Amino acid sequence: MCILSEKTKKPSASQVASDVADSVQYQGRKATRQGSEQRRQAILDAALRIIVRDGVRAVRHRAVATEAAVPLSATTYYFKDINDLITDTFALFVERSAAAMVAFWASAEEQLQQIETAIGQEPESRQQLLEQVVEMAIAYVRGQLSENRESLLAEQALRLEALLNPGLLALANAHRKILYQGVDRFFLVLGSQQPDEDAKVLTGMILQMEYQGLLDGLDNLKLDEMRALLRRYLRLVMGL
Repeated sequence: MCILSEKTKKPSASQVASDVADSVQYQGRKATRQGSEQRRQAILDAALRIIVRDGVRAVRHRAVATEAAVPLSATTYYFKDINDLITDTFALFVERSAAAMVAFWASAEEQLQQIETAIGQEPESRQQLLEQVVEMAIAYVRGQLSENRESLLAEQALRLEALLNPGLLALANAHRKILYQGVDRFFLVLGSQQPDEDAKVLTGMILQMEYQGLLDGLDNLKLDEMRALLRRYLRLVMGL
């Protein structure tokens, strides 16, 4: 019996992430030539670097122009005000995050199928699977902190700014959607009766671990505590 094929009727996680990437809307002036698009991308990349380094409040036309090494007139040409510039910077971030998750979930799907094939009903087999999942989650968090720290900082900035700027709510919601889409398929394999809810809970736990890791530093992660929390939750889900 294939749990994924029989119980999952909705689009794959990679398809959902791809749809999110395609749905991102930009507010600023559209570029009409390749050179213009490259300059516009350079401006948004510069604004994102400033957000990660100095915070959203540091995004100003002059600061972004200096960071991007373009004339001040270029930033005001593409973005009539700071709000459009900030919104499009976060739109670029969400679009790139979605594109990255397309690749992640496409590769994870094969792992899910392997787990599904290997899983048994014996307590010992399921306990081994639980430990495998715990270590996968720990490895994911450590990888994010070591390889994608700037992306995590931009993610935190988006969430905070969405509290202050309702215009960013759609982007914040889209980003959250691509984070937990696919985790529900993972819980289907584990036998969860409420995979959507369990996906959101586990995603929230991992987000908190990432946030704490940003505060404390990668070398100061409380790995034993993280493992204990993950084990407790997964035992409840798996009925162990």
